[in-house]
Amino acid sequence: MLDSDTKRRLDAARDLLVGKVPDPKSQVEQITIALIYKFMDDIDAQSDEWGGNRSFFAGDFARYGWAKLLRGGLGGYEMITLYTEAVEKMPENPGIPPLFRNIFNNARLPYRDPETLRAFLKIIDEFQYDHSERLGDAFEYLLAILGAQGDAGQFRTPRHIIDFIVNILNPQKHETILDPACGTAGFLISSYKHIRKDNADDKGNSTLTPEDKGRLATNFKGYDISPDMVRLSLANLYLHGFVAPQIYEYDTLTSEQRWHERADVILANPPFMSPKGGIRPHSRFSLRSKRSEVLFVDYMAEHLTANGRAGIIVPEGIIFQSQTAYQQLRKLLVEKHLAAVISLPAGVFQPYSGVKTSILILDNALARRRQSIAFFKVDSDGYDLGAQRRPIEQNDLPPVAQAAKEWPVMNPDELEKEPSSSSFILPRLLGQGLALIVKKSVIAATGDYNLSQERYKQTTRIQSQYPMVKLGEVCALVRGVTYSKRDEVSKGGCQVLRANNIAKDTSSLDLSEIKRVSESVQFSEEKKLQANDIFICMASGSKEHIGKVAFVSSDTEYYFGGFMGAVRVKPNQIEPAYLFQQLRHNRFNQFLREQIVGANINNLNAKIFYRFEIPLPPLEVQQELVHEIANHQRLLDAAQTIIQNYHPHITIDPNWPMVALGEIISLEYGKSLKADNRIKGPYPVFGSNGIVGYHNSCLTGSPAIIVGRKGSAGAVNFSELPCYPIDTTFFVKIKEEQRLDLRFCYYQLLTLELDKVNVQSGVPGLNRNDAYRKMMALPSLSIQRKIVAEIEAERELVDGNRELIERFEKKIQDAVNRVWNDEKRSKNQDKTT
Repeated sequence: MLDSDTKRRLDAARDLLVGKVPDPKSQVEQITIALIYKFMDDIDAQSDEWGGNRSFFAGDFARYGWAKLLRGGLGGYEMITLYTEAVEKMPENPGIPPLFRNIFNNARLPYRDPETLRAFLKIIDEFQYDHSERLGDAFEYLLAILGAQGDAGQFRTPRHIIDFIVNILNPQKHETILDPACGTAGFLISSYKHIRKDNADDKGNSTLTPEDKGRLATNFKGYDISPDMVRLSLANLYLHGFVAPQIYEYDTLTSEQRWHERADVILANPPFMSPKGGIRPHSRFSLRSKRSEVLFVDYMAEHLTANGRAGIIVPEGIIFQSQTAYQQLRKLLVEKHLAAVISLPAGVFQPYSGVKTSILILDNALARRRQSIAFFKVDSDGYDLGAQRRPIEQNDLPPVAQAAKEWPVMNPDELEKEPSSSSFILPRLLGQGLALIVKKSVIAATGDYNLSQERYKQTTRIQSQYPMVKLGEVCALVRGVTYSKRDEVSKGGCQVLRANNIAKDTSSLDLSEIKRVSESVQFSEEKKLQANDIFICMASGSKEHIGKVAFVSSDTEYYFGGFMGAVRVKPNQIEPAYLFQQLRHNRFNQFLREQIVGANINNLNAKIFYRFEIPLPPLEVQQELVHEIANHQRLLDAAQTIIQNYHPHITIDPNWPMVALGEIISLEYGKSLKADNRIKGPYPVFGSNGIVGYHNSCLTGSPAIIVGRKGSAGAVNFSELPCYPIDTTFFVKIKEEQRLDLRFCYYQLLTLELDKVNVQSGVPGLNRNDAYRKMMALPSLSIQRKIVAEIEAERELVDGNRELIERFEKKIQDAVNRVWNDEKRSKNQDKTT
């Protein structure tokens, strides 16, 4: 525990430096260097007192001793000269160990004010080194005042979050422990303290043997790319009792020097942000990505021992982002490593950032043994979520930590028990909705391996504060007119909407392709879509279409076919837009999945439809809900519009040389691969429309451009990984890499309208020779790469709208949830195996 005198001195030293050294990290460095400087002199003084010899300040370095700095009569500028010279020359001191030389490496005095230095050294002179633990606590307090290193995506991890993760992983005295993005070594110090506490008797005396202590000294390792952070880590570990800390200045993502090293426990809060243009990692990663958060998680998963464990703080993008690398990472984790996902509240990193984060708990042994993954939700971490982070009473961390530790050892039968009859905390959290157990097969079934807990929550019992009514009591279902294929015409007739005219993702009308049906088919006015209708698909050859709905805001000229229906509300009982939101809700979709009948055509008949129950609040409550959702929907629509309308654009400078496509690239044929062989392996299989499977071999380098040859002829795809293009595609080979950047080529191909360069021979196909005659701009490589960086920065901003869409879709679902007022969340019927 930090004593008040030490805290006061540290605050005074910082206050003194603020005017000359405004950067908090530089303040910490100046105090660290001065403390170590005085510490070395104190050790020499103690050696003198006991009849020994000075070692730190001996020979040519004797003139830099601490007492000489503070002696009376030394002028201000003489003091500055002496101190500056001492600090800068200290790495050359043969009398100090390598650790201290590393701490002083590249150190300097950033100001030249004699009075500031004199006052500063006087404060440092008051520090006493009679207790190493007290000195370690002082240094931790010093590190706690560090501000955000936001440009690098580095945020100081709150101490209570570090301790929470360490508590769950429970590192042992015989295990190797690694932080590959160690910062100031907070995770390593917390792990060390945890092990010491676990190995103490009732009186607090250590039970660690000399052999244990020797092993501990070599079991802790940390890497960091920043020399400043390495310096602070070395000092931090030394002041906590590590004589020779193993902290290395090392780029975890681009260097292979330590790739062979493994650890039993890995803990980290890696940088969230990637530099402009992304990371350029070496080739040994199993995933191909330029995103630092993806690469760090992949690194840690790969560098665990067979029974190793890891706790990793990750940004929300890891949990649900749709890009290929994110999905492949989640697939890898679910299949081989992942034990639990802990969702933290947004604001944990305040005041530095409001970023939303989660914690991934990896456990290789548990992942092999269990076919389920635990999800935990932390609503409060014991502090409010404002910039000041003031302590509050509610704190979910202790019960969640306990439940996460119970998960690996619990018998699955325990999950069936009522919380009051179980000795475990986990069943209670399941009942409260703070935990969920989900089968890996359920997560894999989504295809994107989404790790958002909300995706898998189910409801077992509904008890709304409002009366529940069957749909048949508040609305009527009007079925369309059945017609045959031969009734369709190219001109005239009636415009008829089908299942394809409902966009499932947005629950809106899609009028891009409308069928026309001969007037010989009798369509009454009742079969025309009217204002406030809810257009619904009732039957289809695909279950995916069943239950799709779109809201019709005004009268139309469109009729609807026999597989379709219009839901029309009974007057003064229910708001049409309120009913629409209930039919969009996942409860209705779940109901449909259970009720759909039909052999060849999946059919939802009216009797089944009318049986579904919804809560019916007063009309004014319905109207408030509809208004709230409309506000969310406007923002959601705006984000979707940005994504739909964004297309990379290259402004062609007339001074750039233009070349025929065939001069600079070749289009190579993909190879045949049976569908049965497109199911396993690390390499994506590309068809004309994108990824159609995975395989154990590849045909391209990494990355690769794929161009549709048949089917979606001219469609252009980009793969970050080596891939297997099948025979409906071409893949691009660049003839002269010193003239053309692959990504620049990709963005140009997107603008060349290759889909229009085709011939009709049964199936439309891309004519390769015609494609070769297309002209493309070829500026210098430096200009190409600048343009690519700009486009990828734009795309990153556009992709941010996907997260916005997911958030506002959840807000809409939450708004509808309020009127249901679930009494109890499901414990998840998919029990552990």
